[in-house]
Amino acid sequence: MRAQDLLLVTLREPPAEAEIPSHQWLVRGGFIRRVASGIYAYMPLMWRVLRKVEAIIREEMDATGALELRLPALQPAELWRRSGRWDTYTAGEGIMFSLTDRQGRELGLGPTHEEVVTSLAADLIRSYRQLPVSLYQLQTKFRDEIRPRFGLMRGREFIMKDAYSFHADEEDLRRYYGCMDQAYRRIFARCGLKVLAVQADSGAIGGGASQEFMAVADAGEDLVLSSGDGRYAANQERAQSLPPPSAPLKVTADQCFATPGQTTIEAVCAAHHLDPTQTVKVLLHRACFADGPDQPVLTALRGDQEVNPVKLTNTLGRLLAERGTVLALERLDADILQDHGVRLPVGFLGPDLSDDVIQGVPDLVGGFLRIVDSTAADLAGFVCGANVPDRHRRVPGWPALGLSLTRADVRSAQPGDRCCHDPKTVLTATRGIEVGHIFQLGRKYSSALAACFNSESGDAEPMWMGCYGIGVSRLAQAVVEQNHDDNGMIWPVSIAPFEVVITVANGEEQEQCGLAEKLYGELRAAGVDVLLDDRMERAGVKFKDADLLGIPWRVVVGRNAARGHVELKTRSEKDVLDMDASQLLPHLIPRLQRQRRGGLPEAGV
Repeated sequence: MRAQDLLLVTLREPPAEAEIPSHQWLVRGGFIRRVASGIYAYMPLMWRVLRKVEAIIREEMDATGALELRLPALQPAELWRRSGRWDTYTAGEGIMFSLTDRQGRELGLGPTHEEVVTSLAADLIRSYRQLPVSLYQLQTKFRDEIRPRFGLMRGREFIMKDAYSFHADEEDLRRYYGCMDQAYRRIFARCGLKVLAVQADSGAIGGGASQEFMAVADAGEDLVLSSGDGRYAANQERAQSLPPPSAPLKVTADQCFATPGQTTIEAVCAAHHLDPTQTVKVLLHRACFADGPDQPVLTALRGDQEVNPVKLTNTLGRLLAERGTVLALERLDADILQDHGVRLPVGFLGPDLSDDVIQGVPDLVGGFLRIVDSTAADLAGFVCGANVPDRHRRVPGWPALGLSLTRADVRSAQPGDRCCHDPKTVLTATRGIEVGHIFQLGRKYSSALAACFNSESGDAEPMWMGCYGIGVSRLAQAVVEQNHDDNGMIWPVSIAPFEVVITVANGEEQEQCGLAEKLYGELRAAGVDVLLDDRMERAGVKFKDADLLGIPWRVVVGRNAARGHVELKTRSEKDVLDMDASQLLPHLIPRLQRQRRGGLPEAGV
């Protein structure tokens, strides 16, 4: 392609709304254009990148035996109600765009497709002889993000590859899950992306085991905790660890003491020579449901620990399963309670806070469901709030409180914590961008939507299911986040918009133009994806644009064209090779062929 035909419009300054490097470079390079908050147009350069990413995905998915199809973006609410997720996705998390058509039917714009594909499987699969089956699609998804940001990283409309597999037994599901794990690793490697596979929470998708693929980047929204020996890695939402040991505290009797104005753990410890591990703090939440009132929740943790909202929500989901799905977990804010006549001694709350304090608060039912984190439950003696202003108490153990408590792991693992598999090893933190997620769904959806098959013994059984997603547009931006410098993007050959750019230094010099045209034709004939920058611009402008666009190889046809020489350099290196133009293809083609399988250009030219 010729640059004059590309509708190439680049920017010299980053746009105000672009907060991270990859977003800035994609906008500056003319790859994407913002249409509205969280909604972007993929311009011709970006579309070329996405098509190459999709081609790699298709090749690897087809190699697993998966069949490509296209499912509707518009989905009937009834299917989601049968799986129990309609309220979660609309009223709870609120990420689904929902609408009512002219005949009064409720519909949603698909953020994911478990329900639709399971209903199809229920209609089409009857016998174990038809299993296993794996289906995948590349499609636009829609999610009503509360705060769209970072360009394609968190948008309201995005391209996703989602796949779904159906099996006769759990063993076969696990086998195929392993196949998809390996396929994903190949996809990311071929796209030039460095990823870390980590244990993950299944979230609203549900199911059993799940694994995320994190592109390591400082701009990542997820915190990944991993061990130095490489044996453990998990999203912080899921991570397990051994907390620091608590300092012993001998308490012989239940005793209150004055703590005037000491509303924080730090203040109490400093004033009374305590260690935070000797204290217990209390948090109040409400678990919200689609139908019926909310459940008040009191959570007690050791004073040096922080609650993990995902772990707490999952715990409440198990404990309150008979009431339906927990749509949301919200803090019981003191200001909100005060509006209903409840005045809490904030900063002085204890685990035995009376249920009476929340009686009469609208939309709350019953007393507190009291959760105690394992770190707090293991304390033989501790200091906590006395439930009156300016007072704390020393407690000689949990039996002294006479409470009905549920013990659970609801703390957030932290960098520096000891690893469960080897206490001599500690967890370190890395920021990551989630680019892929695979799930063993089990029978959650097949049971809900009656997707059954006749087994070899003749019994009707729900199918075992797996789900496998890749954020295609997010992946492309993640590659830029990992591969850029102060001058622009550095695309891997495998997904670059063009593999080679020929830059004509002076478009008015006939010898330069003639040689450039000759090389352009030869490279195209050799199957190289090449861009000819034949614009009537200064050489400096073209060089800057070539760096900005991040095309892996640059051929400069300049003042040495008269003697048949050109300059060759890679985007990632400063070294330039002066060579006879006749040697360009023999030198370049073998390198391109190796790089097309993935990874960054080799060092040097």
